[in-house]
Amino acid sequence: MSFAAATTVLLTAVICVAGQTSDTPDSGPRIETGRMVTDKSSKGSIRGRVVLPGGHFVSQNLKITLLTVNGPQGLAFTDTQGAFEFLDLLPGNYEVQVETSGAEYQVVNQNVQVFRGAPSIITITLGSGNSTSARTSKPTVSVGELGADVPKQARKEFELASKAAGENKTDDAIAHLRKAISIYPGFVMARSDLGTQLLAQGKLDEAAEELRQAIQIDDKAFNPKLNLGIVLVAEHNFAEAVDVLNRAITLDSGSPAARLYAGLAEMGIGNLDDAEKQLKTAYSLGGSSYSVALFHLGQLYMNKGEREKALQVLEAYLKASPTAPNADQVRKLIAMLR
Repeated sequence: MSFAAATTVLLTAVICVAGQTSDTPDSGPRIETGRMVTDKSSKGSIRGRVVLPGGHFVSQNLKITLLTVNGPQGLAFTDTQGAFEFLDLLPGNYEVQVETSGAEYQVVNQNVQVFRGAPSIITITLGSGNSTSARTSKPTVSVGELGADVPKQARKEFELASKAAGENKTDDAIAHLRKAISIYPGFVMARSDLGTQLLAQGKLDEAAEELRQAIQIDDKAFNPKLNLGIVLVAEHNFAEAVDVLNRAITLDSGSPAARLYAGLAEMGIGNLDDAEKQLKTAYSLGGSSYSVALFHLGQLYMNKGEREKALQVLEAYLKASPTAPNADQVRKLIAMLR
C-alpha cells in the first residue's frame, strides 16, 4: 500500500472529530463530518465526582476535559460538591482529565469505558503533588490557560460553550466561545476550545488561526499546541506538525495524544523510525484508549515492507478494538498479509 493510500486511511481513522466514517467500495473511505447519531438508546454517558485524597468533596469548580484519540471531545466544570456529567456519548473508550491550579494537586487522568444505554459512574481522587497515582510529567495547563484573570461574563460564556459542546451543539458552542473571546481577547482556553470546535466542523484554516493566536498569547500552553498539531496533520502539513507537536511534548511528555499525532506527522515526512517510536509510546502511555496507534504501526510496517510485524500489530489492534469503524478493512489487510 502506498503512503498516499495509508494517509487516506489514517485520516479516516483519527481526524473525524464530530462525525462517523463509512467505507464505500467504489471510492474508498470518506469522512462525513455532519452526520450524527441521534438514537438516544445507542448513546451512553459519564457521571463522575472529584474528591480530595481524604474523600472529602472539592469545593472549587474544576475543569473536566473529555478526551479521545481525536483530542478534546467535551468540557465541563464540577459543581460545589465535585460532581460533573457528560451526556449523549457514543460507546467506546474515553479519558477524563481533571485540571487543578497550583502545585498542591496534580493533573489527574482516568480512563473510562462508555456503554450503550447506561451511565458509567466514576470517582476521581485527586493526587497530591508527590502522589505516584497522578500524572508525573509537567502540568498540561499553564497559568494563561487557567485564566485566573478572565472576567466573570467571559467565563460564563465559556461555561455555556462547554455545556453546548457536551450536548453536541457545535454551532452554539462556537457562538459562546466567540463571545467569550470578544469580552476577553486573551482568553487562551476559549481560543483553544474554539479551535477544537472549528476542527470538528472541518474548518481547518479558521481552527489553525485561533490556535495560533492562543499560542502567541501563551507559548507555554500545551493544549493549543496539541490541537494545532492535530489540525496540521489533517491539512497534511506534516513538517510544521512535527515541530508544533514536539514543542507540545516538551511541555507534557506523558500525553499519549501528542505522541500519537507526532507519530502520524513523522510518517507524513517519511521519518518512519521516529514515527515508530512515537506510536509505540502513544500506545504504552494510553493503553486500550489509544489502540489506534497499533493500526498506524501496522501501516508503517507495511510501508517498510515488514509484513510479519505489520501482521502482529494489526491483529493486536483488532483484539483491542474489535468493533472499530475500520475493523472490516483491517481484517482484509490481515488476510492479505497472511
